[in-house]
Amino acid sequence: MLRLLLFLRQHARTLKWTFWGIIAAVVVFDCFAPRHHPHFWGDYIRGFWSLFAFLGCVLMIVLFKGIYHVWLMKEHNTYE
Repeated sequence: MLRLLLFLRQHARTLKWTFWGIIAAVVVFDCFAPRHHPHFWGDYIRGFWSLFAFLGCVLMIVLFKGIYHVWLMKEHNTYE
């Protein structure tokens, strides 16, 4: 397990670009996926749900990092 983590740390840039490629592939796939009986206005827009999910994930990351820094992060001398 340690070897895997060290390998991923050494190849972090490649891993980041691989994830961006996967996200782009999902958006492209969503643009060409067939639509059957759209029920919501977002169903008419190509790529709406994949972009909605991506932006939702980014928003949650930013929100929860803010919550962490405000509520959970303590000073170094808190318990002394």
